[in-house]
Amino acid sequence: QVQLVESGGGWVQPGGSLRLSCAVSGSIFSSSVMAWYRRAPGTQRELVARIDSFGSTTYADSVKGRFTISRNNVKSTMYLQMDSLKPEDSAVYSCNLERLGLVYWGQGTQVTVSS
Repeated sequence: QVQLVESGGGWVQPGGSLRLSCAVSGSIFSSSVMAWYRRAPGTQRELVARIDSFGSTTYADSVKGRFTISRNNVKSTMYLQMDSLKPEDSAVYSCNLERLGLVYWGQGTQVTVSS
């Protein structure tokens, strides 16, 4: 059974940094497309960043140049390094795994950016 567990959320002041992690159980991580999504109260869930099995990445325009997605296939873990955080980055961040039409989600981790 595939399980995704996020960690690393919390509170940070504007301009600060956080690093999110998504640990994946099971043996399909290295061949899967991984992504981070976020949802703020009253808004729709949006794609933040995606990384495929070859390491190619895509980012939402709102986070380009500030966030970096990466993966470690040996540790079956995906990361999201978030720098220069803004209040509008506050949301629940969830990791997502896609492989052969199957989709799995983590439980989410709260990120709050405020002074």
